[in-house]
Amino acid sequence: MPRIQSSEYMHWAKTLQAARFNLANSGVFAMPLRELPVKLEDLELSGQSFYGWGPLQGALSKHLGVPSECLVHAVGTSLANHLAMAVTLQPGDDVLIEHPTYELLISAASYLGANIRRIHRRFDQRFGIDPAELERSLTPRTRLIVLTNLHNPSSARLDEPTIRRIAELGQSVGAQVLIDEVYLDAAALAAASNDRPALTTAFGLADNILVTSSLTKVYGLSGIRCGWVLAKPELAQRMWRLNDLFGVIPAHAAERLSVVVLDNFERVTARARTLLNTNRKLLNDFLASREDLESWPLEAGTVVFPRLRDGRVQALCDVLRQRYEATVVPGHFFEMPEHIRIGIGAPTEVTAEGLHRLGQALDEIH
Repeated sequence: MPRIQSSEYMHWAKTLQAARFNLANSGVFAMPLRELPVKLEDLELSGQSFYGWGPLQGALSKHLGVPSECLVHAVGTSLANHLAMAVTLQPGDDVLIEHPTYELLISAASYLGANIRRIHRRFDQRFGIDPAELERSLTPRTRLIVLTNLHNPSSARLDEPTIRRIAELGQSVGAQVLIDEVYLDAAALAAASNDRPALTTAFGLADNILVTSSLTKVYGLSGIRCGWVLAKPELAQRMWRLNDLFGVIPAHAAERLSVVVLDNFERVTARARTLLNTNRKLLNDFLASREDLESWPLEAGTVVFPRLRDGRVQALCDVLRQRYEATVVPGHFFEMPEHIRIGIGAPTEVTAEGLHRLGQALDEIH
């Protein structure tokens, strides 16, 4: 099988996702710089950013509650995932990746020459993972298990006992477990409005767990590209050295802005919490009103992945774009063509009108 050299999903997202009423974006809309207390003297164009800029490493270490030597700053979660895969996989190794999942995880592993195997997260099981099925999918050549939590595209959550069991199974064949937690903070924001405890990072639950994340999706801070990998110190050092081939050094102004964000994180969190909790109620009311969509209420997260009962996803997406100036993500990008992914990270008025127009498009195709 030839190595994948590009991402069809990312090409679509960059060229066809945009619409007046965008329900395709999986993250919170961009936070304007004016909402942060940034002064010109806070910024410089260049600095000592060789293997982690000291003030940012310290701020992230404090924010995440992990030792600095376990932390690798990366340009967004995508590069973080690439670095984590590249130090744990060799060409010909087996990598077990959840299905459905974010397409770039598959593309990156394929680019590195790994053999892709899958563990199914089934719609009729609310996209959970059965550890017994995962165990049957492992081989003596499995070197990495790749999961997302919260799950992309459904926002399903893996609990701590399940993660611990998966890590044990990985250890039985000498595999690392990579968990992309870029949406995890949405669980903490939702926990503030209900009685369910927030999820905490899986890093530290087992020696073979690596975690990636960033400030991008939940907080609307994509532009500063503040991502990271959490790993044992030996693996972290290997990632820093490997990044010499890719990022060399990051944009120093973005590093400084990241420190400003972390120093004012309560302000950033309040904005995201208000938006997501408000928009989640709009989404759940919408889902409850539609007999043509199969889903369940969104408990936490920025996306949901309902199934169209008649399966006419392409017709829906065409009508939605052409007649109603709105977009959702077609499920074929997640290998489930009867589904659509709906995002709730846009401004509330855009989300509300987008859902209304989605309902109109559903009515029209039926």
